[in-house]
Amino acid sequence: MDETLLDAETWKLEAEAIINDVKDHVQELKISEKIKSTSQFIYLNLRTIEHKDFCVELSAQGFRIIGHNFDENNIDGDEYFETPYSLLNVVSPKFKESFGNALFKKLNDL
Repeated sequence: MDETLLDAETWKLEAEAIINDVKDHVQELKISEKIKSTSQFIYLNLRTIEHKDFCVELSAQGFRIIGHNFDENNIDGDEYFETPYSLLNVVSPKFKESFGNALFKKLNDL
């Protein structure tokens, strides 16, 4: 198998795991179909609970906002976030409440 393809597939699997992990705390999160992923980057379209749209680049450096609409790469942002949670804490004030409520419910169910 081509190593570049393997790397791109690894990014896709990573992105799918992230999407699955936070899907209950965002309105929408999916891999961009318009911006081509590479062996170094994959691009995600994010819509927060507050209906704010972003295009996010995921790389070895972390998560970085690159656009304020789906499939846009027009912001030269230099702020990287280590986790999807740290990104969402900044761009979605309701994320923390949603995540906390879900965590509380899981703990209560124990």
